[in-house]
Amino acid sequence: MDSTPRDLLVRPAYADGLITRVTAADAGWEFLNAEVRALSAGQTWRGQTPGCEQVFVVLGGRLDFESTTFSARNVGRRPDVFSGMPHAIYISGGDAWTITALSDCEIATCWVPTDETHPARHITPADSKVEIRGGRNATRQINSILPPGSDCHRIVCVEVYTPGGNWSSYPPHKHDVHVERDGEVVEADLEEIYYYKIRNTAGPRGYALQRVYTSDRALDFVGAAHDNDIVLVPEGYHPVSAAYGYDCYYLNFLAGSAQSLANSDDPDYAWVKDTWDIQDPRLPLVSHAMES
Repeated sequence: MDSTPRDLLVRPAYADGLITRVTAADAGWEFLNAEVRALSAGQTWRGQTPGCEQVFVVLGGRLDFESTTFSARNVGRRPDVFSGMPHAIYISGGDAWTITALSDCEIATCWVPTDETHPARHITPADSKVEIRGGRNATRQINSILPPGSDCHRIVCVEVYTPGGNWSSYPPHKHDVHVERDGEVVEADLEEIYYYKIRNTAGPRGYALQRVYTSDRALDFVGAAHDNDIVLVPEGYHPVSAAYGYDCYYLNFLAGSAQSLANSDDPDYAWVKDTWDIQDPRLPLVSHAMES
């Protein structure tokens, strides 16, 4: 794709409940499509994605979900992403579906082509493993939703929390070639979407900085991501830095050559891992204890 800055940073749409949307055709890649939508209590949202698997992540609010072959009631608890752990729904087989908002809701969804069928399910906070990764001011929190090894075809989905002033997706890493060694995937070729939320405790001006670059610098993008922005990662290394004073959340959707997060660090920065003797005590920013 023509990886100019405007291609990689997608601003919100804010049209008739639609917050933002990116299709594979928009991004110039093969697999990933995503949409985020707000519903008022009592509203419905209907759709169908033939030939695809799909995951719905409840960013805030509660809803009922009904599809051709699966239903779940009262899905979701947290009012927003900084107030609790995720609820999600996974379906495949191209089912028609209906979401009914039981309260004001925000829902993010990703759909990806597949020729496989996997069991539909409600993914609850109890299913979501919390991992504190990195160290010092590169400490961040990862909540699994569809981690590698999930019973699905291509989609990987995780939430990442980065305290203000910290780095994330660091050291810079990439996953843009498929490499296997002794039958194990050591780097997967993955398309990736970052969908951002910022905890704007001092006004609506918080942001994170994201860089996307290749070793030869043929692609070298830096952009400021605000609330509800999307950054596309078609290739290359892609670190993030949260502005001091503003906690950062991003929802990652990935898909590609394997249901994997196998990646390679930028060798120029891999040394920083040796300095991570402590972790940031501000983490976790959200936890299972919030569910009680």
